[in-house]
Amino acid sequence: MTQASPTPGTTRRSHDREILALAVPAFGALVAEPLFVLVDSAVIGRLGTAQLAGLGVAAALLSTAVSVFVFLAYATTAAVARRVGAGDLPAAIRQGMDGVWLALLLGTAVIAVTLPSAPWVVEAFGASGTAAPHAVTYLRISSLGIPAMLVVLAATGVLRGLQDTRTPLYVAVAGFAANAVLNVVLVYGVGLGIAGSAWGTVIAQCGMALAYLTVVVRGARRHGASLRPDTAGIRASARAGTPLLIRTLSLRAVLMIATAIAARLGDTSVAAHQIILSLWSLMAFALDAIAIAGQAIIGRYLGAGDPEGARAVCRRMVQWGIASGIVLGALVVITRPLFIPLFTTDDAVRDTLLPALLVVALSQPVAGVVFVLDGVLMGAGDGPYLAGAMVVTLAVFAPIALLVPVLGGGLTALWWAMLLMMTTRMATLWLRMRSGRWLVIGATR
Repeated sequence: MTQASPTPGTTRRSHDREILALAVPAFGALVAEPLFVLVDSAVIGRLGTAQLAGLGVAAALLSTAVSVFVFLAYATTAAVARRVGAGDLPAAIRQGMDGVWLALLLGTAVIAVTLPSAPWVVEAFGASGTAAPHAVTYLRISSLGIPAMLVVLAATGVLRGLQDTRTPLYVAVAGFAANAVLNVVLVYGVGLGIAGSAWGTVIAQCGMALAYLTVVVRGARRHGASLRPDTAGIRASARAGTPLLIRTLSLRAVLMIATAIAARLGDTSVAAHQIILSLWSLMAFALDAIAIAGQAIIGRYLGAGDPEGARAVCRRMVQWGIASGIVLGALVVITRPLFIPLFTTDDAVRDTLLPALLVVALSQPVAGVVFVLDGVLMGAGDGPYLAGAMVVTLAVFAPIALLVPVLGGGLTALWWAMLLMMTTRMATLWLRMRSGRWLVIGATR
């Protein structure tokens, strides 16, 4: 008796279960990460305004430094997932270890640059005379944890590639809890002040890195994979990550330009812009969780030599992205009377915020498609195209955004420019998806 082929409904349900199994824990881990800075802010805020201002400067610099290296997670996920799909777990873990060694090398280099240059960087960032010493103290101590932070990124990519997003969730939650306790004990109990907060974060990050390495090393020993650094493998990881680095820098440039333009529009506009960016980031976590599932699943399908399966799950994830975007956009509109008072009581800021917020709500279905296709192409190892597409997007966005204040536009006009930026990204990614050129099968791309 021949086995009945799966129906479209059965296939969709199978894809949905797979997407949810990876995306839900990934969302939890993503939300836990920014809570580190939130805890630090809450603890240091009681020490005084100068200390909190110093933290603000140092945290922004650290966040930028670490986010630049997010390719360690993305490139590692795709490479490991391909090996998993090909059924070669030892090679998958070996590939992941190359990413971990690269993270250690990059982290060490960042420390070597940050320690001597911290005062100059803080001054260049515009810290006041009272805040600067606190910013330098926090930056120098926290930079010692950057290798651990980068190892966390790379090891997270290893586990995602192995189709495991639960372990990163557990580690992130444990790290957040440890950071909270250490901050209180070291800042107030031991009396170290802002230095205690920095040391608490370093210790928590090192603990997270150790937890990840324990899991990865156990997997390597179980499957007989080598743990020693491999120069060729590390170079290959760096080459795979370079296009994603260009993509990330281009995206950061878009956000920096938008914030600079908002600042030129006046204090009211920049205050409203910061509120919108906070909401934008929160919604991005939900959409990025689907993208992370896409990286892991697509890489596995292509590694297994199943381009049709990859195409089918891509279509389903796009549907998830659109639906999630519609829901998020609707929530923004419906709940705005509830959350706006939490951010501001200034009527001028509210009046500036509301029309721009409606543009943001309208953009969410577009953002849903962008995040998903970004994840799909990352999972396919299509980094060079992603880099080129983001550079094109930056070239389209920058001149239009710069015209906003020149033509007398306000914050709403700026966010229309942001919607154009997202639409441009969607068009470039959609064209690549439709072309099928990303469907390169095999254990390596």
